[in-house]
Amino acid sequence: MKTSAIGLSILAGFAAASTASTISVTIENLGPAGGFSFTPLWLGAHDGSFDAFDLGAAGGAGITAIAEGGDTSVLSAAFAGSGVDATIAQDTGAPVFSPGESQTAMFNVGDAMTNRYLSFASMVVPSNDLFFGNDNATAYELFDTNGDFVGPFEILVFGRDIYDNGSEVNDANGDAAFSVLGGSRTAENGVVTRFFDDPGASSYLASFLGTGTADGNTIGATFDEGTLIARITIVPAPAGAGVLALAGIAATRRRR
Repeated sequence: MKTSAIGLSILAGFAAASTASTISVTIENLGPAGGFSFTPLWLGAHDGSFDAFDLGAAGGAGITAIAEGGDTSVLSAAFAGSGVDATIAQDTGAPVFSPGESQTAMFNVGDAMTNRYLSFASMVVPSNDLFFGNDNATAYELFDTNGDFVGPFEILVFGRDIYDNGSEVNDANGDAAFSVLGGSRTAENGVVTRFFDDPGASSYLASFLGTGTADGNTIGATFDEGTLIARITIVPAPAGAGVLALAGIAATRRRR
């Protein structure tokens, strides 16, 4: 079983190889009931050269748009010419993934011998600029050099894998996205860090308890470094499955 910093594991019970370039992607919010949600998931299949962000460096415009408001369009524009990208949203109610919600979609990566690697990103909400994603462009290999699918596998995202974009001060009353608390944002002008490296991380999350969110929920639980937040499962597409038109679906930044 292969593992990585964000819990990558090969699933047993499936054929190890497939020459099909269409894969089935399932995204699940596994956080505690009443807890935090995350925005529609951006996916990109590429040749390993696309770098969405780097730990310890300022977040670029694409990852910042996701981290501050769940907007995937800026990252998609930056990704243009690097491969094939798509966005998976919750298809009932609000497009965000609340605890217990999931969505499965087909994703055609195009040339599987070229677009071998997966990148992904999503904002944790409500928050000012928290997100999860991968800063290693080649961490998740979908296809080998022959274009054969090397999964199936799952990506597990824990609390310890949440990043702080460093572009906006963490303040529940500072115009945090998807919160109804309002207020005015304060620019931080920092760099991408691991959220739980901040001694005030837990207190910041707790400050949202009992507050409303833009999708009509109330935050009743938080998470810590060991909490399982999300799972992304990737398997071969079922025979005869149609490819959903995923591109262009993006979350909009919601404010009070």
